[in-house]
Amino acid sequence: MTGTVLNCGYVPLVDCATLVIAKELGFAAEEGLALNLVQQPSWSALRDMLALGHLDAAQMLSPMPVAMSMGLGGLPAEIDALMVLSVNGTVFGVSNAVATGIENVPFGDANALLNQMARRKGKPLRIGVPFHYSMHRLLLSYWTSAAPDLMIEEVTVPPPRMADAVADGFVDAFWVGEPWGSVAVQRGVAQLMMAGRSVWQFAPEKVLAARRVWIEDNADSAGKLMRAVFHAAQWLDTKKNKPLAIEILGRSEHLSLSPDLIDPAITGHILPKPDAHPVQVDRFLQFHKYAANFPWRSQAAWIADQLGADAAGLEKAKACFRSDLYRQNLVGIGADMPGASEKKEGSLQFETAVASSRGHMILAPDAFFDGRTFDFDPENR
Repeated sequence: MTGTVLNCGYVPLVDCATLVIAKELGFAAEEGLALNLVQQPSWSALRDMLALGHLDAAQMLSPMPVAMSMGLGGLPAEIDALMVLSVNGTVFGVSNAVATGIENVPFGDANALLNQMARRKGKPLRIGVPFHYSMHRLLLSYWTSAAPDLMIEEVTVPPPRMADAVADGFVDAFWVGEPWGSVAVQRGVAQLMMAGRSVWQFAPEKVLAARRVWIEDNADSAGKLMRAVFHAAQWLDTKKNKPLAIEILGRSEHLSLSPDLIDPAITGHILPKPDAHPVQVDRFLQFHKYAANFPWRSQAAWIADQLGADAAGLEKAKACFRSDLYRQNLVGIGADMPGASEKKEGSLQFETAVASSRGHMILAPDAFFDGRTFDFDPENR
């Protein structure tokens, strides 16, 4: 390796692709960085490694920096989200036993699925999620709050262990990032019922995070890393590059997954159950398009609100989504910048053109399944 060495943590999911591509296709090297990707066995291990300074940066679940800024869970540390690495990319699935009690629900119909699940009697539904402070868990909580009679029990399961947890009867259902939902289907132990975007159409899933003190002390390296990741995300969301992306990720030592398990997330062709036809899910996993990389402070506020934050907590959350550094470090490479850093979440039903620095920005639909919206300003709620 030549250049400034940066140790960057990750968990082996398809949405770590931006980091893998930044390294494998030389985007990091072009910025003078030697990107050392350090695999972590769980999100809690990754959190602690970053907080203790053993990692310079990391792929993180989007709620993790927000929770840490609010003093929730784990080691106290000021962790900032430099940019969003991926939007959506998760699936909700159920064991075969639970699936037998769900009838005539089209894939992705969040309301119909919730209504069917709410009819369950008896013991709570044990649902596996990768981490308490995860978008998976927040979407699960938000979704099931519409069915107060449904009893659920949250169980933390590392993503690579999710299929085993279903097979062993440890969980009845799960919310997990790809490819681990498809792994459960391939093993014949579960069926997929919807994508995460069925609950929130444009949910920030993973972010590029670092300790605030490291960012301040290594401003040049932080900017270089952001630019490398931005170029990688742009490359990944170019349609003609997807076959090559699947090939690169399939042979990468960082994922150790076969191309047939990587393909669904990259192409959006999701197989709900064995022997079924794949379902095409638009915007299943977004790396760059629709301003996916921009760290909207209103998204941080929504996360904080779901975590029970007061007005002061909302401000802390918004401050850790560094739209200021995004603008500062990426404007020089021609990145289109939105006119504002906050927006009303859930208000877009269609692709919508918005004011931006280059005048080319289109945002994707971001509606919630229940039609509600979220205003980032507490005074407006």
